[in-house]
Amino acid sequence: MSETTRPSAAQSPCNGVCRMNTEPDLCEGCGRTIVEIAEWGEMSDSARADVRALLPLRMASIRRQTEGSPESGPQ
Repeated sequence: MSETTRPSAAQSPCNGVCRMNTEPDLCEGCGRTIVEIAEWGEMSDSARADVRALLPLRMASIRRQTEGSPESGPQ
């Protein structure tokens, strides 16, 4: 059985898929706002942890929004 390693709060959630979704205004790769991305290096660990806590819901929202879009391919 393999263990799941959770990233530290300081580690960036960027996965190299850097494309901003206009509605909501979030990165489709990591779920952060452009301001959060720009300020990540200056944020405290606590602020980074707060942002990380929001990402699962944001990414689920992006997935729901993009389902059925022409970019998502055949259904």
